[in-house]
Amino acid sequence: MKKNVLQFIGSFRQGGSERQAVQLSRLLHDDGSFRVFVACLDAEGSLRQEVEQLGIDEIPEFKLKSFYDANFLRQINLCAKFIKQNEISLVHTHDFYTNIFGMFAATLGRVPVRIASKRETLSKTKNQLLIERQAFRCTDKILANAEAVKRFLIERGVSAEKIVTIYNGLDLARLTLAPNLKREEILRELGLPIADEIKFVTIVANLRSDVKNHPMFLQAARKVKEGFGNVAFVLAGEGELTESLKSLAKDLGIEKDTYFIGRCAQVAELLRVSDVCVLSSKSEGFSNSILEYMSASKPVVATDVGGASEAIVHNQTGFLVEADDDEAMANRLLELLQNPELAEKLGNRGRERVEKNFSLAAQLEKTSELYEKLLSEKAR
Repeated sequence: MKKNVLQFIGSFRQGGSERQAVQLSRLLHDDGSFRVFVACLDAEGSLRQEVEQLGIDEIPEFKLKSFYDANFLRQINLCAKFIKQNEISLVHTHDFYTNIFGMFAATLGRVPVRIASKRETLSKTKNQLLIERQAFRCTDKILANAEAVKRFLIERGVSAEKIVTIYNGLDLARLTLAPNLKREEILRELGLPIADEIKFVTIVANLRSDVKNHPMFLQAARKVKEGFGNVAFVLAGEGELTESLKSLAKDLGIEKDTYFIGRCAQVAELLRVSDVCVLSSKSEGFSNSILEYMSASKPVVATDVGGASEAIVHNQTGFLVEADDDEAMANRLLELLQNPELAEKLGNRGRERVEKNFSLAAQLEKTSELYEKLLSEKAR
């Protein structure tokens, strides 16, 4: 008889953790070894449609305002009731907020197996760290998406035996386009300038947090523009920092060459017309964007934070620079823009690395093995 497993997702908005959670739900559902349930803290977001297409009848929402009010306790009890009614054997949570809520609810609901996830190396406030540690005590395992994240947890007192590293998987089919799709058509649809001589430097990251450090990207862009005339810079993502970043681009004198295209549902098309791709983060876990860049055979320039060095092989599939070093980033971007043969070679090697090491099949196999092992141990 199939075991019932619950994937607990923060929301269905287009973020890295959200997409990985939805993707894993789909993989497990399609594999058929488990009966998959999905719950969330916030039902909003375009990714919800992907879950609904799986035929999951109910996606309960346990909406929170705070960890410290009566509603939190009420929602915990409602979630525990849902867990008991559906005989959930395993709960897997996917970010900071679902780790806390989901682990407490799973403990109250007496779920045999409880797995939390850690996907970034960003430090929390003192209170957040305290409550996160309490939640981690309720877990059987903590799934890290990079060895860098595992080290981060160990340094903060989490037992190494409790942590399992499973890398993000990438759906290569989602990023594969028909070879005859014309560059001019894509540029027109994305609202980008149509000119064969223009090269595009692209960053795909939500504009909601200074962790992504878009100012570093724009500072580097100004330096690149001084050394390479026919270049434009594309920022794909949405968030409350958009207007301030537009103002910064204007102050730097690059506003005419900088394109804020908002949330991009056409990532594959955007990467097709991009020449070099960037990640400028101050902190990361294991970046989905880097894998997407590499899968599109694009050379990557990224800050050496989190698990970036576990994806990018420096000087072979791209370049790593120190966080906040916009001059080093600009120099690497210029090197690739001025040497198309090098850019192509690094991009092709990146694609090969993704196919070999970061497949959906590998992610599904390792996750299923972990589930089966823990469920079997609990049964004994």
